[in-house]
Amino acid sequence: MISSSETKYQLSSSVLHDWITSFSTEALVYGMGTENHYLTQVLPEESEPPALSLVAFQFITSVKPGDIRSLLGGELPGFALYDAKIHVAGEGTNFTNLPIESTPALDELLKEREVPTEKLQINDSKDQVTPPLQTTNGRKVAFIYHSHSYESYLPLLGLEGNKNANLANDGKTNITLVGKMLGEELAERGIGAKVDDSNIGVLLNEKGWEHGKAYDVSRTIVQSAVAGNDDFNLFIDIHRDSLREKDTTVTINNEEYARTVFVIGEENPNYEKNLALAKDLHEELKVKYPGLSRGVIGKKGQGVDGIYNQDISPNAMLIEIGGVDNNLEQLSRTVKAIADVVSEHYWNTQKVNN
Repeated sequence: MISSSETKYQLSSSVLHDWITSFSTEALVYGMGTENHYLTQVLPEESEPPALSLVAFQFITSVKPGDIRSLLGGELPGFALYDAKIHVAGEGTNFTNLPIESTPALDELLKEREVPTEKLQINDSKDQVTPPLQTTNGRKVAFIYHSHSYESYLPLLGLEGNKNANLANDGKTNITLVGKMLGEELAERGIGAKVDDSNIGVLLNEKGWEHGKAYDVSRTIVQSAVAGNDDFNLFIDIHRDSLREKDTTVTINNEEYARTVFVIGEENPNYEKNLALAKDLHEELKVKYPGLSRGVIGKKGQGVDGIYNQDISPNAMLIEIGGVDNNLEQLSRTVKAIADVVSEHYWNTQKVNN
Protein backbone atom coordinates (compact mmCIF):
# COMPACT_ATOMS: atom_id res chain seq x y z
CA MET A 1 0.00 0.00 0.00
CA ILE A 2 2.84 2.38 0.89
CA SER A 3 4.84 1.71 -2.29
CA SER A 4 1.83 2.02 -4.61
CA SER A 5 0.39 5.18 -3.12
CA GLU A 6 0.82 8.62 -4.65
CA THR A 7 4.26 10.16 -4.22
CA LYS A 8 3.09 12.83 -1.81
CA TYR A 9 1.77 10.15 0.55
CA GLN A 10 4.76 7.81 0.40
CA LEU A 11 6.79 7.19 3.52
CA SER A 12 10.46 7.88 2.93
CA SER A 13 13.15 5.78 4.56
CA SER A 14 14.13 8.79 6.68
CA VAL A 15 10.60 9.01 8.10
CA LEU A 16 10.58 5.31 8.94
CA HIS A 17 14.06 5.68 10.43
CA ASP A 18 12.88 8.50 12.71
CA TRP A 19 9.92 6.44 13.89
CA ILE A 20 11.96 3.32 14.56
CA THR A 21 14.86 5.03 16.34
CA SER A 22 12.48 6.87 18.64
CA PHE A 23 11.87 3.61 20.51
CA SER A 24 14.26 1.51 22.53
CA THR A 25 15.77 -1.65 21.06
CA GLU A 26 13.95 -3.77 23.63
CA ALA A 27 10.59 -2.26 22.67
CA LEU A 28 11.21 -3.06 19.00
CA VAL A 29 12.26 -6.64 19.78
CA TYR A 30 9.15 -7.16 21.88
CA GLY A 31 7.05 -5.75 19.05
CA MET A 32 8.54 -8.14 16.49
CA GLY A 33 8.37 -10.91 19.08
CA THR A 34 4.57 -10.84 18.94
CA GLU A 35 4.94 -12.55 15.53
CA ASN A 36 8.13 -14.54 16.16
CA HIS A 37 8.48 -15.51 19.81
CA TYR A 38 12.06 -16.72 19.36
CA LEU A 39 13.25 -13.11 18.94
CA THR A 40 12.53 -12.26 22.57
CA GLN A 41 14.92 -14.97 23.77
CA VAL A 42 17.87 -12.66 23.20
CA LEU A 43 16.57 -10.17 25.75
CA PRO A 44 17.81 -10.15 29.37
CA GLU A 45 15.69 -12.16 31.79
CA GLU A 46 14.89 -9.06 33.84
CA SER A 47 13.50 -7.10 30.87
CA GLU A 48 9.77 -6.54 30.59
CA PRO A 49 7.48 -5.64 27.68
CA PRO A 50 6.85 -1.89 27.42
CA ALA A 51 3.45 -0.65 28.52
CA LEU A 52 1.23 -0.04 25.49
CA SER A 53 0.08 3.26 26.99
CA LEU A 54 3.66 4.54 27.14
CA VAL A 55 4.37 3.36 23.59
CA ALA A 56 1.23 5.11 22.32
CA PHE A 57 2.11 8.29 24.24
CA GLN A 58 5.63 8.31 22.83
CA PHE A 59 4.42 7.66 19.28
CA ILE A 60 1.87 10.47 19.39
CA THR A 61 3.96 13.10 21.19
CA SER A 62 7.59 12.11 20.35
CA VAL A 63 8.29 12.56 24.07
CA LYS A 64 10.26 9.70 25.63
CA PRO A 65 9.21 8.95 29.22
CA GLY A 66 12.25 9.29 31.47
CA ASP A 67 14.16 11.54 29.04
CA ILE A 68 13.32 15.18 29.76
CA ARG A 69 15.44 16.29 26.79
CA SER A 70 12.82 14.91 24.38
CA LEU A 71 10.29 17.34 25.90
CA LEU A 72 12.47 20.41 26.29
CA GLY A 73 14.24 19.89 22.97
CA GLY A 74 11.07 20.61 21.03
CA GLU A 75 10.06 23.60 23.11
CA LEU A 76 13.24 25.54 23.93
CA PRO A 77 15.11 27.20 21.04
CA GLY A 78 18.65 25.89 20.80
CA PHE A 79 18.13 23.08 23.30
CA ALA A 80 18.57 20.46 20.57
CA LEU A 81 22.27 21.41 20.46
CA TYR A 82 22.68 19.41 23.66
CA ASP A 83 20.98 16.32 22.27
CA ALA A 84 24.17 14.28 21.96
CA LYS A 85 25.27 10.91 23.25
CA ILE A 86 28.10 10.69 25.75
CA HIS A 87 29.91 7.51 24.74
CA VAL A 88 32.70 8.10 27.25
CA ALA A 89 32.46 10.75 29.94
CA GLY A 90 35.76 12.29 30.86
CA GLU A 91 36.35 13.97 34.20
CA GLY A 92 33.54 16.47 34.88
CA THR A 93 31.70 15.85 31.59
CA ASN A 94 27.91 15.78 31.61
CA PHE A 95 24.99 17.10 29.55
CA THR A 96 25.44 20.62 30.94
CA ASN A 97 28.89 21.14 29.42
CA LEU A 98 28.82 19.34 26.09
CA PRO A 99 30.85 20.96 23.29
CA ILE A 100 29.18 24.02 21.79
CA GLU A 101 29.66 25.04 18.18
CA SER A 102 29.60 28.78 17.59
CA THR A 103 27.62 30.00 14.57
CA PRO A 104 28.87 33.50 13.74
CA ALA A 105 27.63 35.41 10.71
CA LEU A 106 29.62 34.87 7.51
CA ASP A 107 31.00 38.42 7.50
CA GLU A 108 32.54 37.73 10.91
CA LEU A 109 34.37 34.73 9.50
CA LEU A 110 36.05 36.84 6.84
CA LYS A 111 37.55 39.39 9.21
CA GLU A 112 41.32 39.38 9.72
CA ARG A 113 42.59 41.22 12.78
CA GLU A 114 46.05 42.69 13.16
CA VAL A 115 47.45 40.66 16.02
CA PRO A 116 50.61 41.66 17.96
CA THR A 117 53.45 39.24 17.21
CA GLU A 118 54.06 38.48 20.88
CA LYS A 119 50.56 36.97 21.15
CA LEU A 120 51.66 34.21 18.78
CA GLN A 121 54.93 33.33 20.50
CA ILE A 122 55.18 30.41 22.91
CA ASN A 123 57.02 31.12 26.15
CA ASP A 124 57.54 27.45 26.99
CA SER A 125 61.12 26.27 26.56
CA LYS A 126 61.58 23.87 23.66
CA ASP A 127 62.20 20.32 24.77
CA GLN A 128 65.27 18.53 23.48
CA VAL A 129 64.05 16.47 20.55
CA THR A 130 65.21 12.87 20.36
CA PRO A 131 65.35 11.47 16.82
CA PRO A 132 62.46 9.02 16.32
CA LEU A 133 63.27 5.31 16.31
CA GLN A 134 61.03 4.81 13.27
CA THR A 135 59.68 7.07 10.55
CA THR A 136 57.31 6.94 7.61
CA ASN A 137 60.34 7.48 5.35
CA GLY A 138 59.17 10.73 3.83
CA ARG A 139 55.60 9.54 3.24
CA LYS A 140 52.80 11.80 4.41
CA VAL A 141 50.40 9.53 6.27
CA ALA A 142 48.48 12.06 8.38
CA PHE A 143 46.20 14.70 6.89
CA ILE A 144 45.32 17.54 9.25
CA TYR A 145 42.60 19.99 8.28
CA HIS A 146 40.11 22.42 9.80
CA SER A 147 36.44 22.39 8.73
CA HIS A 148 35.97 25.57 10.78
CA SER A 149 39.32 27.19 10.04
CA TYR A 150 38.07 30.56 11.28
CA GLU A 151 37.68 29.33 14.88
CA SER A 152 40.21 31.12 17.04
CA TYR A 153 41.03 31.87 20.68
CA LEU A 154 40.52 35.18 22.47
CA PRO A 155 44.09 35.32 23.91
CA LEU A 156 45.58 34.87 20.42
CA LEU A 157 43.57 37.85 19.18
CA GLY A 158 44.50 40.16 22.06
CA LEU A 159 40.99 39.79 23.50
CA GLU A 160 41.78 37.71 26.57
CA GLY A 161 38.95 37.74 29.12
CA ASN A 162 36.38 39.23 26.73
CA LYS A 163 32.86 38.14 27.66
CA ASN A 164 31.76 37.76 24.04
CA ALA A 165 32.83 34.26 22.94
CA ASN A 166 31.67 34.96 19.37
CA LEU A 167 34.64 37.29 18.91
CA ALA A 168 36.96 34.27 18.88
CA ASN A 169 36.88 33.98 15.09
CA ASP A 170 39.40 35.24 12.57
CA GLY A 171 40.30 34.56 8.96
CA LYS A 172 44.05 34.59 9.60
CA THR A 173 44.90 34.00 13.27
CA ASN A 174 42.95 30.89 14.09
CA ILE A 175 42.81 27.13 14.67
CA THR A 176 45.14 26.49 11.72
CA LEU A 177 48.03 27.51 14.01
CA VAL A 178 47.15 24.53 16.21
CA GLY A 179 47.06 22.27 13.17
CA LYS A 180 50.53 23.40 12.12
CA MET A 181 51.86 22.69 15.62
CA LEU A 182 50.34 19.21 15.54
CA GLY A 183 51.88 18.53 12.14
CA GLU A 184 55.31 19.52 13.48
CA GLU A 185 54.93 17.40 16.62
CA LEU A 186 53.88 14.33 14.61
CA ALA A 187 56.87 14.83 12.32
CA GLU A 188 59.17 14.86 15.36
CA ARG A 189 57.70 11.46 16.23
CA GLY A 190 58.43 10.07 12.78
CA ILE A 191 54.97 10.54 11.27
CA GLY A 192 54.87 12.57 8.07
CA ALA A 193 51.91 14.96 8.05
CA LYS A 194 50.27 17.31 5.58
CA VAL A 195 48.51 20.32 7.12
CA ASP A 196 45.82 22.09 5.13
CA ASP A 197 45.23 25.73 6.05
CA SER A 198 42.47 26.57 3.56
CA ASN A 199 40.36 29.58 4.51
CA ILE A 200 36.94 27.93 4.80
CA GLY A 201 35.23 31.29 5.33
CA VAL A 202 36.47 32.55 1.97
CA LEU A 203 35.48 29.32 0.22
CA LEU A 204 31.98 29.50 1.74
CA ASN A 205 31.67 33.11 0.59
CA GLU A 206 32.75 32.22 -2.95
CA LYS A 207 30.02 29.58 -3.16
CA GLY A 208 27.41 31.78 -1.53
CA TRP A 209 27.00 29.23 1.26
CA GLU A 210 26.35 29.75 4.95
CA HIS A 211 28.28 28.44 7.97
CA GLY A 212 26.34 25.15 8.01
CA LYS A 213 27.91 24.02 4.72
CA ALA A 214 31.47 24.12 6.07
CA TYR A 215 31.77 20.32 6.17
CA ASP A 216 30.74 20.11 2.50
CA VAL A 217 33.62 22.46 1.67
CA SER A 218 36.17 20.59 3.79
CA ARG A 219 35.01 17.30 2.29
CA THR A 220 36.18 18.41 -1.16
CA ILE A 221 39.54 19.34 0.37
CA VAL A 222 39.95 15.91 1.98
CA GLN A 223 38.86 14.09 -1.18
CA SER A 224 41.33 16.09 -3.23
CA ALA A 225 44.12 15.24 -0.77
CA VAL A 226 43.28 11.53 -0.90
CA ALA A 227 43.24 11.59 -4.71
CA GLY A 228 46.77 13.01 -4.69
CA ASN A 229 48.24 10.75 -2.01
CA ASP A 230 47.08 7.21 -1.26
CA ASP A 231 49.47 7.01 1.73
CA PHE A 232 47.14 9.05 3.95
CA ASN A 233 46.03 6.86 6.84
CA LEU A 234 45.06 9.37 9.53
CA PHE A 235 42.56 12.20 9.03
CA ILE A 236 42.38 14.76 11.83
CA ASP A 237 39.84 17.60 11.78
CA ILE A 238 40.76 20.11 14.50
CA HIS A 239 38.18 22.39 16.11
CA ARG A 240 37.84 24.79 19.03
CA ASP A 241 35.01 24.57 21.57
CA SER A 242 32.95 27.64 22.47
CA LEU A 243 32.82 26.82 26.18
CA ARG A 244 34.71 29.00 28.63
CA GLU A 245 37.87 28.44 30.66
CA LYS A 246 36.43 26.51 33.60
CA ASP A 247 35.34 23.68 31.30
CA THR A 248 38.24 23.72 28.85
CA THR A 249 41.33 24.05 31.03
CA VAL A 250 42.98 21.52 33.33
CA THR A 251 46.14 21.56 35.46
CA ILE A 252 48.40 18.50 35.15
CA ASN A 253 51.70 18.38 37.06
CA ASN A 254 51.44 22.10 37.80
CA GLU A 255 51.02 23.00 34.11
CA GLU A 256 47.85 24.15 32.42
CA TYR A 257 46.49 22.33 29.36
CA ALA A 258 43.61 22.98 26.97
CA ARG A 259 41.19 20.09 27.36
CA THR A 260 40.08 17.94 24.43
CA VAL A 261 36.87 16.26 23.25
CA PHE A 262 36.45 13.63 20.54
CA VAL A 263 33.28 14.07 18.46
CA ILE A 264 31.81 11.18 16.45
CA GLY A 265 29.28 11.51 13.63
CA GLU A 266 26.77 8.73 14.22
CA GLU A 267 25.08 9.15 10.83
CA ASN A 268 28.10 7.55 9.24
CA PRO A 269 26.95 3.92 8.83
CA ASN A 270 30.40 2.66 9.84
CA TYR A 271 30.90 5.05 12.74
CA GLU A 272 31.70 2.23 15.18
CA LYS A 273 35.26 2.07 13.80
CA ASN A 274 35.75 5.82 14.29
CA LEU A 275 34.26 5.45 17.76
CA ALA A 276 36.67 2.65 18.65
CA LEU A 277 39.63 4.81 17.62
CA ALA A 278 38.38 7.78 19.64
CA LYS A 279 37.85 5.59 22.71
CA ASP A 280 41.37 4.19 22.42
CA LEU A 281 42.91 7.66 22.19
CA HIS A 282 40.78 8.89 25.09
CA GLU A 283 41.93 6.02 27.28
CA GLU A 284 45.58 6.62 26.37
CA LEU A 285 45.23 10.31 27.23
CA LYS A 286 43.52 9.36 30.47
CA VAL A 287 46.52 7.28 31.51
CA LYS A 288 49.27 9.70 30.45
CA TYR A 289 47.48 13.02 31.01
CA PRO A 290 44.69 12.51 33.58
CA GLY A 291 41.81 14.93 33.07
CA LEU A 292 42.96 16.18 29.68
CA SER A 293 40.27 14.44 27.62
CA ARG A 294 36.69 15.41 28.35
CA GLY A 295 35.48 12.26 26.65
CA VAL A 296 33.90 10.97 23.45
CA ILE A 297 30.64 12.52 22.22
CA GLY A 298 28.36 11.17 19.48
CA LYS A 299 26.12 13.44 17.41
CA LYS A 300 23.36 12.91 14.87
CA GLY A 301 19.98 14.30 13.89
CA GLN A 302 18.69 17.72 12.96
CA GLY A 303 20.92 20.74 13.36
CA VAL A 304 24.25 18.87 13.12
CA ASP A 305 26.27 17.45 10.25
CA GLY A 306 26.13 13.93 11.67
CA ILE A 307 28.99 12.53 9.56
CA TYR A 308 31.86 15.05 9.84
CA ASN A 309 33.63 13.41 6.86
CA GLN A 310 34.43 10.41 9.06
CA ASP A 311 33.00 8.03 6.46
CA ILE A 312 36.17 8.66 4.44
CA SER A 313 38.26 6.48 6.74
CA PRO A 314 37.96 4.39 9.92
CA ASN A 315 40.97 6.43 11.10
CA ALA A 316 39.19 9.77 10.77
CA MET A 317 38.67 11.84 13.88
CA LEU A 318 37.34 15.23 14.98
CA ILE A 319 39.08 16.72 18.00
CA GLU A 320 37.96 19.81 19.89
CA ILE A 321 41.12 21.36 21.32
CA GLY A 322 40.46 23.87 24.05
CA GLY A 323 37.89 26.65 24.16
CA VAL A 324 37.75 30.36 23.43
CA ASP A 325 39.81 31.28 26.53
CA ASN A 326 42.82 28.99 26.06
CA ASN A 327 46.20 30.56 25.30
CA LEU A 328 49.03 29.39 23.07
CA GLU A 329 51.07 27.77 25.86
CA GLN A 330 48.09 25.67 26.99
CA LEU A 331 47.34 24.69 23.41
CA SER A 332 50.97 23.78 22.72
CA ARG A 333 51.12 21.39 25.68
CA THR A 334 47.90 19.72 24.59
CA VAL A 335 49.11 19.35 21.01
CA LYS A 336 52.21 17.52 22.26
CA ALA A 337 50.00 15.23 24.35
CA ILE A 338 47.80 14.45 21.34
CA ALA A 339 50.87 13.83 19.18
CA ASP A 340 52.15 11.41 21.83
CA VAL A 341 49.06 9.21 21.89
CA VAL A 342 48.29 9.44 18.15
CA SER A 343 51.85 8.49 17.18
CA GLU A 344 51.99 5.67 19.73
CA HIS A 345 48.65 4.34 18.49
CA TYR A 346 49.79 4.61 14.86
CA TRP A 347 53.04 2.71 15.39
CA ASN A 348 51.30 0.02 17.46
CA THR A 349 48.77 -0.43 14.68
CA GLN A 350 51.54 -0.74 12.11
CA LYS A 351 53.15 -3.52 14.15
CA VAL A 352 49.88 -5.42 14.34
CA ASN A 353 49.23 -5.06 10.61
CA ASN A 354 52.74 -6.18 9.75
